[in-house]
Amino acid sequence: VNETDIARGQAYLRATLGNDRVRIAVPRKKGATVEVFVGEDFLGTLHRDDDEGEVSFSLHISILDEDLPAVATPRRR
Repeated sequence: VNETDIARGQAYLRATLGNDRVRIAVPRKKGATVEVFVGEDFLGTLHRDDDEGEVSFSLHISILDEDLPAVATPRRR
């Protein structure tokens, strides 16, 4: 993922999610994982797929179980 892809991806995610705190960090090393944050909170990783000239991007979101809120389990009838 190059810097242009990162800037475009960041603009897209900010507009789509309605959140200007979305930030895609430029990796320090070429070829390193591209990390996506909301503020200082890690959201996931961004990947570029170039298949026969067609380019797409995937956002892999990681959610730790400990970060999920407790919810009531729906009752079955």
